[in-house]
Amino acid sequence: MSPEDDIEPAVAETAADESAPDADADEPARRTAAAPLTDPAMLRAAVEAILFVVDSPLSLTALSAALQQPLEAVTQVVAELRTEYDERGAGIELREVGGGVRIYTRPEVAPQVEMFLLEGQRGKLTQAALETLAVIAYRQPVTRSRVSAIRGVNVDGVVRTLTSRGLVVEAGADPETGGGLLRTTELFLERMGLQTLDELPSLAPMLPDLEGLEGLDADAT
Repeated sequence: MSPEDDIEPAVAETAADESAPDADADEPARRTAAAPLTDPAMLRAAVEAILFVVDSPLSLTALSAALQQPLEAVTQVVAELRTEYDERGAGIELREVGGGVRIYTRPEVAPQVEMFLLEGQRGKLTQAALETLAVIAYRQPVTRSRVSAIRGVNVDGVVRTLTSRGLVVEAGADPETGGGLLRTTELFLERMGLQTLDELPSLAPMLPDLEGLEGLDADAT
């Protein structure tokens, strides 16, 4: 896989209304609606954050709808980000691909990125790689964007490392989003000393708030 394959959210939280009826106290916590992006700087930040986590080109129309902002405003922000990246010679760039836009590694630094990834194959897995591998193992088959949503960070580089080590492979595409699905391999089972995935230990004792992850997963689709 090319090192140009690339670079993934933030959830606004509000305090609970203390005057709410007691009957609502037992209701499960729900994610609050995103605050309106009235500040141009916040709109710019939101556009960049979304483009950072998507695992396939995103159309400006879809981006505009997701942010509930005029298409013209979103188009302008994307153009400004592209110009900014180019003018300062950033290691990333915005490309128009397949009817959408996405952040990619700049070709000029691709050799350095490739060297870094290849060097990483000889070392131990980082904490980030282990956490990402665990999410894939328990949620598979799962898209990269869902893994990013659960972990709250971009996982492209980590997924490349896991793939290069033979622990993770792509397994088709999500019928709903079109994003590539990830799953673990036979080598993963071998390294973990497992015969099947059914032998993975239960997460229930370690993750009492697993329902919260379910919510994040749903929002990522």
